[in-house]
Amino acid sequence: MIPEDTIEVMISSLSVNTIKQYSVALNKWWIFCKGENIFDVSITKILEFLTEQFKTGSSYTSLNTTRSALSLILSCEIGIDPQIKRFFKGIFKLRPSRPKYNDTWDPAIVLNHIEKWYPLQDLSFLKLTKKLVMLLALTSAQRIQTLSLIRLNNIQFVEAGVNIEISDLLKTSKPGKQQMCITLPYFLAKPEICPVTTLQYYINYTKTLRKVEFNNTEMLLISVKKPYNYASRQTISRWIKQTMKDSGIDIKRFTPHSTRHAATSRACREGVTLDTIFRSAGWSIGSKVFANHYNRPLIKSNDKYIFAKTVCNIESH
Repeated sequence: MIPEDTIEVMISSLSVNTIKQYSVALNKWWIFCKGENIFDVSITKILEFLTEQFKTGSSYTSLNTTRSALSLILSCEIGIDPQIKRFFKGIFKLRPSRPKYNDTWDPAIVLNHIEKWYPLQDLSFLKLTKKLVMLLALTSAQRIQTLSLIRLNNIQFVEAGVNIEISDLLKTSKPGKQQMCITLPYFLAKPEICPVTTLQYYINYTKTLRKVEFNNTEMLLISVKKPYNYASRQTISRWIKQTMKDSGIDIKRFTPHSTRHAATSRACREGVTLDTIFRSAGWSIGSKVFANHYNRPLIKSNDKYIFAKTVCNIESH
């Protein structure tokens, strides 16, 4: 029996969202076992449970999550068991997982819209915030989680632009993997959509707000109303969704997370190398899913700012 303290340490390796997903799956497992020992079961019993979930309409992805949840409490050998592997190959054939989007929207639609939000000093705090968030989302192709974790003391302005280190653990963080660093350039020829200029103005604008309130949060993005707490992922997502809608994007089809898909797809179509796209977006260099999905003729560039420039259609010099 594993000690309770040890179990708590092991569980801390999971994200909050993963724990929520696993809890749903394990609750179904508990009901399926009908009070019997849920820890000492055969592969046959597990296959019976997974089959029952399949018949109720569970997708390949959902069943895979269930398998991971069971592996957590039963045995890590479940994932490599020949019968389990064969079962999931069958599920993939019968009910293959499909990409969320068959197509995506062009970042130019949103960029053309927020380009009109200029000069910056004429914008309301809400509009300034929405503009910054959207520019960061598109030019970095980062998840909303990453944007919510940007800290003021990790922002370093350099001659060519800005370097933003992410010190907090991310969804993709793992031992031995270097932490994310967002690098963005100045768009001197296009200040209306320059992410660095907008970022500088936002930081200066919020200095007073941070001092007036006692929070003095170290997080970059703060709420637009008192007491100006740090902005949650839900709040940032809402800002992006509102900006997409105002720009004419169909928000019934596309979620705020689609900024990541839109930006990387645009960069790929314009010939940015896959390695550059993976590095900018935080994917592993050997990501076969993206390579198979967006296989296009590529051109090479040594410009570390090429991703952001390409998404915003800025000429490289």
